[in-house]
Amino acid sequence: MPVRTSQISQGRPGKGVGLGLALVSAVAFGGSGVAAKPLIEAGLDPLHVVWLRASGAALVMLPLAVRHRALLRDRPALLAGFGLLAVAGVQACYFAAISRVPVGVALLIEYLAPALVLGWVRFVQRRPVTRAAALGVVLAVGGLACVVEVWSGLGFDVLGLVLALGAACCQVGYFVLSDQGGDAGEAAPDPLGVIAHGLLIGAAVLTVVARPWSMDWSVLAHSAHMNGASVPAAALLLWLVLVATVVAYVTGVLSVRRLSPQVAGVVACLEAVIATVLAWVLLGEHLSAPQVAGGALVLLGAFIAQSSAPAKGSAEPVASGGPERELSARGTAA
Repeated sequence: MPVRTSQISQGRPGKGVGLGLALVSAVAFGGSGVAAKPLIEAGLDPLHVVWLRASGAALVMLPLAVRHRALLRDRPALLAGFGLLAVAGVQACYFAAISRVPVGVALLIEYLAPALVLGWVRFVQRRPVTRAAALGVVLAVGGLACVVEVWSGLGFDVLGLVLALGAACCQVGYFVLSDQGGDAGEAAPDPLGVIAHGLLIGAAVLTVVARPWSMDWSVLAHSAHMNGASVPAAALLLWLVLVATVVAYVTGVLSVRRLSPQVAGVVACLEAVIATVLAWVLLGEHLSAPQVAGGALVLLGAFIAQSSAPAKGSAEPVASGGPERELSARGTAA
């Protein structure tokens, strides 16, 4: 029996709505750092914060998982891939990477994902991409190098770099798997159901990795410090769960359905800019001139990439693709 799609995924609105959703997702994901850092400084292990984030979001989305339980029978590979890559893989690899290499280096390598998505489209799917989309990726990655000031930390560790690259590959999986079934009409897997089951699977995997039974739960009963201000730790966790995870994943997946993995991936680079600005405002981590210039380059790259591609359904063989798109037909391979 075909899985019914939610109304929000049936509308197939234009590129403008998809771009707006991608921006909301970038803001939501970008706000995770300013909430997680005070919790970590208050005494929580980074992996414990990730587990709390994923598990809390999984509980919020549990009713949707029950409603779309038919997905477990119809699309088990998609759900497993989303949970392992888009939820558990990205988080675990990134936090493991920053324990061995500078945060700026790990973040830049992770956000090579848009370039890797273009490589997937060009060499795996064998579809052409526009020069403008490729230029947008180059500008966005170059801008990210300035935003994170990659030159400020050169303590490279081979394993750390491999883990950061693993986070980038998992993020490619997030964009590619989010697009699965976008053109399948009534037979398309419901995006909210995919997210709900993915969060449940990701939380289960992270439970093994993070071992939450060793966590200092008392930290959540006290306050954490944010740039000199005292903020309840529970409020920060609530933000991480509801906004930085539930809202971020829902708007992110829906934006990929309306744009394309490669265009949405470039727009997602704004997350690093947003995270840096929020850290400036809320944590007192000031921006330097190169970071401001880098943020402008990321914005320019995202604009070039999304403006170079027509809305879904166009026959032009460009970055966003047209009816020849094959992502839905390659669910097993993905």
